[in-house]
Amino acid sequence: MLFGKNVNQYYLKYALFFIVGILALVAVDIFQLEIPEIIGDVIDGIDENWLTKSILIEYMKKIGIIILVMFTGRFLWRICIFGNGVRIEAALREKMFVHLENLSQRYLQENKTGALMALFTNDLQTVRSAFAEGTLMLVDALFLGSMAFMKMWKLDITLTLISSIPLILLALCGKIIGGYMRKKYSQRQKAFANISDFTQESFSGISVIKAFVKEGKELLAFRKINQDNLEKNVEFVKAAVLLQILITFFISSIMIIILGYGGYMVYQSRAYGIGDFTIGTLTKFIQFFSTLTWPMMAVAQLINLTSQGSASLKRINSLLNEEPDIKDDVDAVDMEIEGKITFDAFTFSYPNAENSALKNISFTIEKGESLGIIGRTGSGKTILVDSLLRIYNVNQNQVFIDDVDIMKIKIADLRRAIAYVPQDNFLFSDTIANNINFSRSELNMDDIVAAAINADVHSNIQEFANGYETILGERGTTVSGGQKQRISIARALLSDAKILILDDSVSAVDTKTEETILHNIRNLRAGKTTIFIAHRISTIQSLDKIALLEEGKLIGFGSHLELMHKCPTYKKMVDLQRLEDEVGGVKNE
Repeated sequence: MLFGKNVNQYYLKYALFFIVGILALVAVDIFQLEIPEIIGDVIDGIDENWLTKSILIEYMKKIGIIILVMFTGRFLWRICIFGNGVRIEAALREKMFVHLENLSQRYLQENKTGALMALFTNDLQTVRSAFAEGTLMLVDALFLGSMAFMKMWKLDITLTLISSIPLILLALCGKIIGGYMRKKYSQRQKAFANISDFTQESFSGISVIKAFVKEGKELLAFRKINQDNLEKNVEFVKAAVLLQILITFFISSIMIIILGYGGYMVYQSRAYGIGDFTIGTLTKFIQFFSTLTWPMMAVAQLINLTSQGSASLKRINSLLNEEPDIKDDVDAVDMEIEGKITFDAFTFSYPNAENSALKNISFTIEKGESLGIIGRTGSGKTILVDSLLRIYNVNQNQVFIDDVDIMKIKIADLRRAIAYVPQDNFLFSDTIANNINFSRSELNMDDIVAAAINADVHSNIQEFANGYETILGERGTTVSGGQKQRISIARALLSDAKILILDDSVSAVDTKTEETILHNIRNLRAGKTTIFIAHRISTIQSLDKIALLEEGKLIGFGSHLELMHKCPTYKKMVDLQRLEDEVGGVKNE
């Protein structure tokens, strides 16, 4: 069993199951200890010649009733206690998932996918075992062990005390080895996370590995990580095996003591009439000790399970105790966003960065206007729109939506009002229809098809054998880059958000398709704010406003015609791209 602020609540939540399961288990333990009493009496009856047929039948009836009660009790405690392990695992997994969704991008960037997946699989399974099997072992160690020991004490105090000496040594060894095992299990879990992460990353980048013929290099790296995982597992198994061997050794030693000293007392009783330690009494004592061996082994396994569970829970706690960087301000308000956006001397630096990524950016776009953001790679285009989504925290009174400081708007309201198509278009391993419909809870095929038509991807979808019901591969590998972009655009259009942001979202399509998509978006989003990030002037020149960024600074803002007259850098970019298009056209001829 495990305790901590992230798991204590489940003891109360599932208290009824715990109580019923423990009571059923204790009842089984009580009835289990009645069987040696009956067997011992039967042996004494045979040995002393007082056992009759009727008495034997009565004993058999008692054993039959005991077995029936134990069967019912075992079924009940397994359902309750082991069921609780599964319930707690499911509840904890959901809690972890919800918390992970609320964590900032920084945490996801600092922690690899494979390591996080190990928390949701291997570590959670270990915690489940600590709750389920751990409860069983703890109860049996306390109740069955105590009751068996009391039965032995009642039969003969001296023999019980002599038998207890190895138990003290066993407890000492268990404590020492248990601490060592806890340390080794933590290392083992870390090694598993490393191999899980490496495997996941290799499979994700398999096309790159094959393209550069680096299968051999990756295999060598995998062998190194796999060998480290093997060594950590072997070290842990050695400690576990040593503990089991010590248990077996001490149990065997105690059994020798019982047979030797107990047999001597039976001899003394028979030969000289000293004491009343009969063959039946010795049989009872041996069976009580045999019953005691399970609690003794349970203690060792409990040490093992607790060591593993504590290490896994510590890793899970590192996730659950992580505070989100991005969260609602205490004064945040509910808000129905319309779409006006203002940057007022906006300056931004990445966490732990020395230089600012954006410096003193100021401009306003009204509700319903369209804005194009252009600039060289690394000029700060993406971080500018990321600030609107609160991907990172920004300084107060520098970014406003509808004249309200963005830091005072609830994050859910903010993101619900913005549809975002990022550079890295992510599609889920689901049907095309469900990918497009992601922002909605109900499926309306007419709306889905309309969004696909506006994104100019409808005809491509129809070419698939299953059309909109086509299941996409991981991250959308079934479709081409251009199709992936257009499905992502369709998903954003279907949300009908007040603000639409497209971050270089038509870079993988040809000029004709780009023109079709832009034309459809202009018509569809009349009266709603739309922001395009682009590298091609042709993508943004017809928009209401254009922002030109260079090295994190705003060096031009206005319409296409205004910038052509007042911004030499913009005019130079236009002339250069026009020349590139003309040269490209000549080559194509």
